[in-house]
Amino acid sequence: MKIAILSCFYPFRGGISQFNACLYDALSGEHEVRAFNFKRQYPEFLFPGKTQYVTPDDEAVPVESTSLLDTASPFTWGRTARAIREWKPDLLVTGYWMSWFAPSLGWIERHCGCKSIAVLHNVVPHEKRFFDVPLTKYFLKGCNGFVTMADVTTGDLLKFIPDAKYILRPHPLYTHFGEKLPREEAEDLLHLEHGKKNLLFFGLIRSYKGLDILLEAFRELPDEYNLIIAGEPYGSFQKYQEIIDTLPGKDRVHLFPEYIRDSEVKKFFSAADVTVLPYRSATQSGISSVSYHFEVPMIVTDVGGLKYTIGDRGTGIVVPSPDAGEVRRGILRYFEDQGVRERCVEAIRLEKERLSWKRFANDLVSLSQSL
Repeated sequence: MKIAILSCFYPFRGGISQFNACLYDALSGEHEVRAFNFKRQYPEFLFPGKTQYVTPDDEAVPVESTSLLDTASPFTWGRTARAIREWKPDLLVTGYWMSWFAPSLGWIERHCGCKSIAVLHNVVPHEKRFFDVPLTKYFLKGCNGFVTMADVTTGDLLKFIPDAKYILRPHPLYTHFGEKLPREEAEDLLHLEHGKKNLLFFGLIRSYKGLDILLEAFRELPDEYNLIIAGEPYGSFQKYQEIIDTLPGKDRVHLFPEYIRDSEVKKFFSAADVTVLPYRSATQSGISSVSYHFEVPMIVTDVGGLKYTIGDRGTGIVVPSPDAGEVRRGILRYFEDQGVRERCVEAIRLEKERLSWKRFANDLVSLSQSL
């Protein structure tokens, strides 16, 4: 089968590019696959981070691709669709996570000359805008099938297209971050005192991810707790710094406010007792798959698909709402009973057997053959 993937690949950085590289690799084992890349995802003024691109310090997975699509330039949409048609694929796979991409990807889907399946990281963006609904509807109407990765994403899809042809498959596990380090070695690398209870907040720092909620929860935790914050801020970090400055245990907040390259990820998860995702909204989370890889349980809020992907699987604790008091109580409950951690780790090991990229890729192909 000939499969074209249109999304962001190297030299773009971030979780979506990592996802696409893994999917490309999994599909390439049994199919002829070609990656069609962006020339530009979106203009710099719309990007809140430092850079969209891999830097010399990054260790992103290189994927050979054809860079054609500038989402802000309709002149490139036709060139991209024509290049896909000329390659004559049996299937086009696109990735979708925000409505900015809807016009370009939706147009290309309608002119690619083959069936198309969208892998839906989100249907409705976390940070909503007035144009999300019409643009998303336009994109979705151009697809033949869908892969969702959380029940909330499926629900959002069916609100737009009640008779959509889809499969629900959880986010596969990232395995390219290396093996877990001995805990004390990881703590030394991060200059952490040994013997503390280490909470980890990891990934891009955005408002909906609730770092301020976690900081307020940390305010009343005893001295044996550390909080590790590792990830690049999208926008100003000032509001979080103002909270940190008022904490009685601010010396136990360890900041790494930067993009964490792949080879550095293992240090943080190897030092952590638990990953905390105090999100205000969510579908699924790529951070959970990294946490699974390193067998670190999670404390999450009951929003979006987190209860389905973590609570229902027994791989972490779900607290009722994105509230500092609830998050704090969840943290205390996790550490009060050693059996909670042991049961979570056992459940994670079962999930690791289930969430392979090969299985995800095979199920995507099976869906395409049924369309």
